[in-house]
Parts: sequence; structure tokens; C-alpha cells
Amino acid sequence: MHIAIAGNIGSGKTTLASLLANHYGWNAHYEDVDDNPYLNDFYDDMQRWSFNLQVFFLNSRFKQVLDIRDSGKTVIQDRTIYEDAFIFAPNLHSMSLMTTRDFENYFSLFQLMEKLVSPPDLLIYLKASVPKLVSQIQKRGRDYENTIRLDYLTKLNERYENWVKTYKLGKLLIIDVDNLDFKEHPSDLSFVIDKIDAEIHGLFK
Repeated sequence: MHIAIAGNIGSGKTTLASLLANHYGWNAHYEDVDDNPYLNDFYDDMQRWSFNLQVFFLNSRFKQVLDIRDSGKTVIQDRTIYEDAFIFAPNLHSMSLMTTRDFENYFSLFQLMEKLVSPPDLLIYLKASVPKLVSQIQKRGRDYENTIRLDYLTKLNERYENWVKTYKLGKLLIIDVDNLDFKEHPSDLSFVIDKIDAEIHGLFK
């Protein structure tokens, strides 16, 4: 079974993926952040490095999905290949931070990859307001995230909301995380697990 967590920067995807992997005994596949050679450069100069960054993420996510398919195990994935293509890349393009030529090249590459991968059995979307995202980003204190623009986060949030409204690739669970803290409050984690249990049970009906 393939379960994936979607959500904006700072919504709590990695934390929840780790906690769920521990609870259920699932394998966790995390976003390739620490080994990403473009991330620091991207936040310093988004226009120059946007295409490079998005292609790196697309390639990394494509490999993850193939690995998940071949593993035969239940895997929880931190962010999906669809978010790269339908949220992050078009957002950069619309903000004039990626050229039309680069975006079209990127999207044709995604469309080729999309034919070779399967969507997750369950998608968990962590819905968060921009103030919540900013609070979480500041709390984790990654240097390269200090320069993230508020308008960038806001536009990403808008795209997430629009994408989720039209998501039809599989089962979808939406969790509003504005008043939740899975790490500090076990009851919040239990609340999420109960919702996931109900969805997983439905997968086996």
C-alpha cells in the first residue's frame, strides 16, 4: 500500500510521516532536502535556479515512486510527484520565476513520467493557514528558509486548495492542522490515526 502526505512548506508532512511510520511499522520515504544541491541557491535567486530545482525534485520523486512500487511494502511518502507538477512548478511560472520555455519542457517531462507511475492508494492533505506555516518554518529554523517570501507561500496555498478540490486519482483525507500538534500532543496524533484507520479500512472493503 502506498500512502502519501501532501501539504505546503511547513505544514508538518515530515513530522507526521515519521510518526505514522513508527505507529504502523510502515517504511517512510522523505523529501530529498538535505542532499538537494539547488535548494540554498534557489531561495537566494528563485528565477535563476527554479528550473534546476524542480527537475531535481521531479527526478527524485519519480525514483521514489518506482522504488515504492518495486518494494512490495506499505510506504508512507512525504510529498507527491503531483505537487511538483501541479503546484510548485506552475506557481513559479505564474510568478515569472520560471520561463514559459522551461515550464513547458518541465511539464512534458512530468507527463512522460506520469504514464509510468501509479497514484497513492491514500493521499493525506495537511491543510494549514499561512500564519501556521510561517510559525512552523520559523520553529524548525532552516537557514535557507529564512528568505521564503510570504506571497510565495500564499500563492502555493491557493494552488493547493484548488488542486485538492479537483483531486480524483484515489482516496483523499483532508486534515486541518491549524490547531493540531502531532509531535507535542499524543491526542492530536490519535485523532489523525483514527481518521487514517477509517480510510485504510475502506481500502480493503
